[in-house]
Amino acid sequence: METSLHRQLKEIYADGESQLEAPLEKFRIDVVCGGQLVEIQHGSLAAIRDKVARLLGTHRVLVVKPIVACKWIVRQDARAGCVLSRRRSPKQGTVLDLFHELVYFTRVFPHANLSLEVPLVEIEEWRYPGHGRRRRWRENDYQVEDQKLLQVHRVHRFRWGDDLLQLLPSGLPSPFHTGDLAGRCGISRWFAQRIAYCLRKMNLAEEAGKAGNARLYQLPRRTLHRAA
Repeated sequence: METSLHRQLKEIYADGESQLEAPLEKFRIDVVCGGQLVEIQHGSLAAIRDKVARLLGTHRVLVVKPIVACKWIVRQDARAGCVLSRRRSPKQGTVLDLFHELVYFTRVFPHANLSLEVPLVEIEEWRYPGHGRRRRWRENDYQVEDQKLLQVHRVHRFRWGDDLLQLLPSGLPSPFHTGDLAGRCGISRWFAQRIAYCLRKMNLAEEAGKAGNARLYQLPRRTLHRAA
């Protein structure tokens, strides 16, 4: 079932002459705008990887991957029921979260016919109890009825691999390991390993030996000069 968030984003990316949910070959395209196909994917990029790879052979494609920077949770007593509360979730997404998805997209991006946009969005998530007659809410005992777009805070656009390198913190040692990356970004070592994996698979960084058990990575020289 399409969420309000998905529908609202389609409206943002469409103009007066665009086609929505247009059939093309064996696919259905969210927005066809001029000679460009727009695919909006709030879920995992893995779900559209093969579709996008196929379309890139003959079309220009824009993949829109929204990241929730701010979420308001609206709790209802039942589906389409009365609102019980509205609170702000402590979880806040950042543009770095894109790397969680690029892990599954390294065989597709970068590509000459592909652009990737990441809107940082503020949304409402409408929930109701997951088990009809239970009186008390538990943390995971709910169903999501809908997600609604409140605001787009900022849009990041990535056209080439070098655009991703702009997300890395300045002052990384050369070479660096994932502990360096984790410390400077304020993220977990596990997350930093995912970023390093994406960079290596996209030929944006190369392995440069080891320091103990930690793998070392080297960025392109032009990036090191730009960050200095």
